[in-house]
Amino acid sequence: MASHRKSRPSGTRVAGIRTPALATAALTSVALLSQTANAAPSADGKPSMEEVEKKVDDLYRQAESATEKYNAAKEKTGTQRKQVDTLLDDVARRTDRLNKAREELGSFAAAQYRTGASAPDTATFLLADSPQDYFDQTQLMSRLTSRQKDAVDDYATQQSATMKKRQEAAKSLETLTETQDDLKTAKTTVQTKLASARELLSKLTTQEKARLAQIEKQKQEAAARKAAELAKQQAAAAAAAEQDTSSSTSSSSGSSSSASDSSYATKAAKAIAFARAQIGKPYVWGATGPGSYDCSGLSQAAWKAAGVSLPRTTYDQVNAGTTVSLADAQPGDLVFFYDDVSHVGIYIGNGMMIHAPKPGAYVREESIYYGGESIIHSVVRPA
Repeated sequence: MASHRKSRPSGTRVAGIRTPALATAALTSVALLSQTANAAPSADGKPSMEEVEKKVDDLYRQAESATEKYNAAKEKTGTQRKQVDTLLDDVARRTDRLNKAREELGSFAAAQYRTGASAPDTATFLLADSPQDYFDQTQLMSRLTSRQKDAVDDYATQQSATMKKRQEAAKSLETLTETQDDLKTAKTTVQTKLASARELLSKLTTQEKARLAQIEKQKQEAAARKAAELAKQQAAAAAAAEQDTSSSTSSSSGSSSSASDSSYATKAAKAIAFARAQIGKPYVWGATGPGSYDCSGLSQAAWKAAGVSLPRTTYDQVNAGTTVSLADAQPGDLVFFYDDVSHVGIYIGNGMMIHAPKPGAYVREESIYYGGESIIHSVVRPA
């Protein structure tokens, strides 16, 4: 899947996403959270709930990353299967024409055998009943030889083309087999990661589960505070921009830009309305609706409802639009997460998004800082 990703140096983000000040704030939030969470291992040597929570999150994230690989392989498999079917149909048609050409050559050979198999000569002239009979025989053999030559040429051409198509079909079948292997591997990886997460959670006591829920609540509260900060920043920036616009005369280019913004806002509103209507439906890996979704399945379906066609996977969706800074994010933009771009949410404003979070969860509204600021990869405007 590497061919679909933007190459980025380790630890960097798209301009506007992270700054030293923001990074410091993120580290501070993590430090405070760690202090309040009491992350030290228990006396009996069992991992702390913070360690368990991190392990479960890591397993879910790995499962989601494998899901995107599965989605890509599944889409590729479908495309290649259609190509193989088309090639095999073409080979069948060409083979049929080749067989008919072979039959025609056989009929010419039989005709030659019946008429003597060679062109008329002096003996033929002497045996002919009249000069006219000799002329007729000569014309017949000439036509027969010309038609036979054309038939041989046609057969050779069709045979060569058919062989090429057979080779192309064989190569396409080989590629399809390799992609099906990738699909199987990704599917196995997803299932293995999810099984490991379920097993880990099944071993927790009631008290430990309650502690895990408390940690999750603390994370959500911290994420909500960060979202509120971003909302204030964006509101201030919007107010300043509106004041600048009202204090100056709009140019023709400004009018064009305004019309473009209005068009995007209309489409984005439709995409968000669709996404909001899916809230409460379960996350199911590989799903594209209507009863369940994975993260990229939801973003694809939402923008399809707005008349915009997006690729299937996060790896391709991140390249299907214009990258903007987080500070300039508008409702409808796609927010991508993690260095491997394995998760996506639909921004709805005020630091919030709608997304299909992970296995075992449901489509919901949530802060874009749900996993901390450091995991935000980029923001893309798809239309």
